[in-house]
Amino acid sequence: MKTTTFFITALILMGFSGYAQTDFIGASRKIPGHPRLLLLKGEEAGIKKSIAADVTWDKMNQAILNESDAIIKLAPVERIKVGRRLLDKSRESLRRIFFLSYAWRMTKEDKYFKGAEKELLAVSAFSDWNPSHFLDVAEMTMAVSIGYDWLYEALPEQSRSIIKEAIINKGIEPSMEPKYNSWLKANHNWNQVCNAGIAYGAIAVYEDHPQLARNIINRSIQSIDIPMQEYGPDGTYTEGYGYWGYGTTFNVLFISALDKLFGEDFGLTEKPGFLKTAGYLENMTGPTGSPFNYFDSGSKGELNSAMFWFANKLKNPSLLWVERNRIMGDQAHKQVRDRVLPSIMIWSAGVGISNIAPPKEVVWAGSGKNPVALMRTSWIDPNAIFVGIKGGSPSLNHGHMDAGSFVMEASGVRWAMDFGAQGYESLESKGVDLWNMKQNSQRWQVLRYNNMAHNTLVVNNELQKVSGKVPLTGLSSSSDFMNATFDLTGVYDGLLRKANRGIAIIDSKYVEVRDEVETADSDVTIRWNMLTSAKVDITGANKAALTIDGKKLSLQVQEPATVTMKTWSTNPAHDYDAANPGTILVGFEAKIPANTKAVLTVRLIPGESQGIRMSPSKPLQQWKQDSNRKR
Repeated sequence: MKTTTFFITALILMGFSGYAQTDFIGASRKIPGHPRLLLLKGEEAGIKKSIAADVTWDKMNQAILNESDAIIKLAPVERIKVGRRLLDKSRESLRRIFFLSYAWRMTKEDKYFKGAEKELLAVSAFSDWNPSHFLDVAEMTMAVSIGYDWLYEALPEQSRSIIKEAIINKGIEPSMEPKYNSWLKANHNWNQVCNAGIAYGAIAVYEDHPQLARNIINRSIQSIDIPMQEYGPDGTYTEGYGYWGYGTTFNVLFISALDKLFGEDFGLTEKPGFLKTAGYLENMTGPTGSPFNYFDSGSKGELNSAMFWFANKLKNPSLLWVERNRIMGDQAHKQVRDRVLPSIMIWSAGVGISNIAPPKEVVWAGSGKNPVALMRTSWIDPNAIFVGIKGGSPSLNHGHMDAGSFVMEASGVRWAMDFGAQGYESLESKGVDLWNMKQNSQRWQVLRYNNMAHNTLVVNNELQKVSGKVPLTGLSSSSDFMNATFDLTGVYDGLLRKANRGIAIIDSKYVEVRDEVETADSDVTIRWNMLTSAKVDITGANKAALTIDGKKLSLQVQEPATVTMKTWSTNPAHDYDAANPGTILVGFEAKIPANTKAVLTVRLIPGESQGIRMSPSKPLQQWKQDSNRKR
C-alpha cells in the first residue's frame, strides 16, 4: 500500500468515522525538527550534566550502554506470536530500539546506530504488527517511531522510507479501523497505551502528513481523557500496581511528548486525581520492597520511571523514596529489562538521589472505583508494620474477588500476601473463558481470582458478587490507631444483610482486623482467610503461630468465642491453575445463626506476643476517624 493512497483514505476515515474531534493543536502550530520525541536536539547535554554530577545517574547511563552492547550482538526480533499475542516481541523491540537510540544519541558511536537501524528494518518488514491485539501495534509503533525520530538525521533515505511506510501502514492505518480501535472509548490501560503509541507514530511522520498527524494527536488528547477520569478523586489506579506501571507510564510518555512539542499538555494534568496518583504508587510498596499486588499485578516491586516525571512536575523529590532504593548502589544494572528505562534519564532532571528524604505522611488512602488504604509505622525502619487494604468490585478491569482483602508486613516479612496475577496465556491456551466477567463465568473458578484465595471473607463457600461495590467509609492517620473501614455489604448481597470491615495498626505494635456482620434469614458459615508463605501451627482453640526464617507472628481470634481454626491447601484445583508452592491459607470458620449481628475480631501480633499490652476491641462506629473524612 502506498502512502499517498493511504493518506487520502485516512482523511476520509477520520472525517466519517463518527468520532467527533476537538481541534486542540490547530494547523498553525509549529513543531521542532527531528529529533522531537521526548528529547530535542542538543538536550543530551542536560543528561550528561546529570551523569557527571551524580554517581547513580552515571551508573544508570552505563548500565544502558552496557545493555546496548549486549543487544547489538543479538539477532533481530522475529515475528513469532505467543497464542494470540505478538506483544512480547513488540515490547522487546521497544526495549532494544529505545536503548540503542539513546546510546547513539549519547555517544554517536556507529555500532549503536547500526544496531538500531537493523532492528527497525527487521520489524518494518513484518507482514503486520498484529492489529487483532492492538497493544502489540501500539508498542511496536512507539518503538519504531522513537528509532525513526532519534536516528532520522543519520538514516539513509531508503531506510527512512521503509520505516516511515511501516509506521503509517502498520501502525496508524489500522488504528482508524473500527474493528481494531474499540480502545478509543475504553477506560483502562488499553486506551492509554494505544493512544500514546499511535500518537508517537503521528509525531514521527508529522512533516510528511501534517493534517493526518494533527487528526491523530487531537484524537489521542480527546480519547485519553476517558481513562484519566479514573484517577479521580484521589489518585487511585483502578487496575492496581502492575497496570499503573503500564497505563500510567504510557500516559506520561504521551503527556511528556506533548509538552516537548507544544509547550503544554492541553489540560490533561489537571484531570482530578492524576497528579495525586504518584502518592498512590509510592505508598503501595511495603518495607520489604514488595507491592500491594491486588488484581493482575506481579508480586515483585519494579522501577517506575514515570515517578521521576511526577516528582519533577510536583517539585517533590520525596515521591522517589521507593524508587531510589531500586537504583542506588549497584542496582542500576538490574533494571535493564525495563523497556522504557532511557526515559528515566530524561525525566530525572538531575535530582540528587542520595539526598532524597522520606515522605512525611505514613497513611495514604484514596476513594474512587477501587478504593485503597495504605498504612505504615515508618518509612525508614525495615521492620515497620505495613498494611494495605482495598475495596472496589470484582467487575472492574482485571478484577479479582478480593474486596476487603489486605496485605500485612512486619519484622521485614510479608505475612499476609496476595497471589496476584496468573499468566493469561497459561489460562487461554487451556480454553478458560478468562475475560467473561459474569457471575457464573469460568473466570471465577480460577483459584487466584476468587475470594477463597484472598484475605477476605467467604460466606457459605460462595463467591463474592461480581456486581457488588465496596466503598471506603472511614480513615484515621492517628499514630496510636491508624485505621480504615470499608462497607463490604455489596459483595455479599443475598448472603448477609450487612458486612463491614475495619483494619487498624494499634500503638505501632500490632494489627487488628474487625468484621461486623448481620445475617439474613438463614444460618451461615463464615470463613476468615489469610494467605501466607509462613509455616503455620494451630496452637489453640483460637490461635495460630506463623514462622518465616525464625521470625514470628501470632494470629489470635478475639471473637467470636467459638471458632474452628483451620488451614486450607493452595494446591491447584484445576489443571489450568498455577502452582502455588510454599503457601497456605490460615484462618477459621464460624457458624452464625440467622438474623444475628456478629463480630469477628482477629489480631496479628509480630514477634513474641507476651508482654504486649493490648486495648479492648471497639465497635467500628467508635473507631477514630480523621475530621476531614465522613463515614
